[in-house]
Amino acid sequence: MRTASITRETKETCISVTLSLDGGAVSADTGIGFFDHMLTAFGFYAGVGLTVTAKGDLHVDPHHTVEDVGIVLGQVLREALGDKAGIRRFGEAHIPMDEALCRTVLDFSGRAFLAFDAAMPQEKIGTYDACLTEEFMRALAMNGGITLHMAALYGKNAHHITEALFKSLGVALREAARVTGTGVTSTKGVL
Repeated sequence: MRTASITRETKETCISVTLSLDGGAVSADTGIGFFDHMLTAFGFYAGVGLTVTAKGDLHVDPHHTVEDVGIVLGQVLREALGDKAGIRRFGEAHIPMDEALCRTVLDFSGRAFLAFDAAMPQEKIGTYDACLTEEFMRALAMNGGITLHMAALYGKNAHHITEALFKSLGVALREAARVTGTGVTSTKGVL
C-alpha cells in the first residue's frame, strides 16, 4: 500500500493531504481557484489518488496556503514511497502548453534540492501570485527529499508556463515512482 495521509495545522493554515501512488480520484479545495486547477492537473498526470483540503489565511494572501500545501504534499509523498524499494527513482518530462515549453527532472534521492528557472511574464494568474509556484516547488522538494530541477525553456504567458510546470512535475513523478524492480535503485543500497 503506497498511501499516506497527513494533516498539519498552524496558526496560519490547516492542510490535509491524502495520497495514493497507485491511483484514485483527484480533488483539491484550497480556496485558490487557479491553485486547485494546478493540483488537479498534477494529480491527474502523476496518475495518483490525491485529496487536498486547505483552510488558510487568504485574507492576508495565498502565500501561506500554497507553501504549506507543498510542505504537506512533500511529507505524504515521502511517507507513501516508504523505503523506495523497486521504484525507478528518476523521472523527467517536457510538457508544452501553447507557446510555453517546460521541463522537470527529478530524483527521489532523499537529498532535497530545488533548481528553478522559470520567469513569469505576468505577476498574477487570477488571485494566484505567479511567484508562488517556486515557493510551492521548494516546499515540496525540501519536505519530500526530492532533487528537483524545473525550467521554463520559453513562454510568454504565466498561466501556460505554470500549468506546464505542474503537468511536467506530474509526468516526471509518475515515471520516477513507477515500480520497476525489487531492490533500491542506489549503489549505496539505501535512499
